[in-house]
Amino acid sequence: MACRISELVLDCADPERLAAFWSKVLGYAELGREDDGSIEIGPPDDGFGGPQPTLVLSPSSAPRIGKLRLHIDVNATDRDQDAELERLLALGAKPVDVGQTGAENWHVLADPEGNEFCLLRARLQPLSSHAS
Repeated sequence: MACRISELVLDCADPERLAAFWSKVLGYAELGREDDGSIEIGPPDDGFGGPQPTLVLSPSSAPRIGKLRLHIDVNATDRDQDAELERLLALGAKPVDVGQTGAENWHVLADPEGNEFCLLRARLQPLSSHAS
């Protein structure tokens, strides 16, 4: 038996803003809120415990120092990489230089709070929430 990643927790200055951004990026919906201001988002049909991990945006006033030690990679499911890049930029993602050579087949971006993530080239099949 092994473990599964059920949630990813991201400390942030503005959970509302990042919950809105990542919900649009991932097609997630708000699943709940905690008294501390944390917002959990996830797949609207499956919620917590489904095939995809949820994302918890947790308020923090601590400044981020240096590069994130863990970042998120995303893949488009219904369009090619160029079209998905345009969509992510329109949602508020920004290109980031972390030392790429220009020969990479992925794009390094940052969310509205500067958290790096990568848009990979391969298109993945969308997960069916009602798989048989």
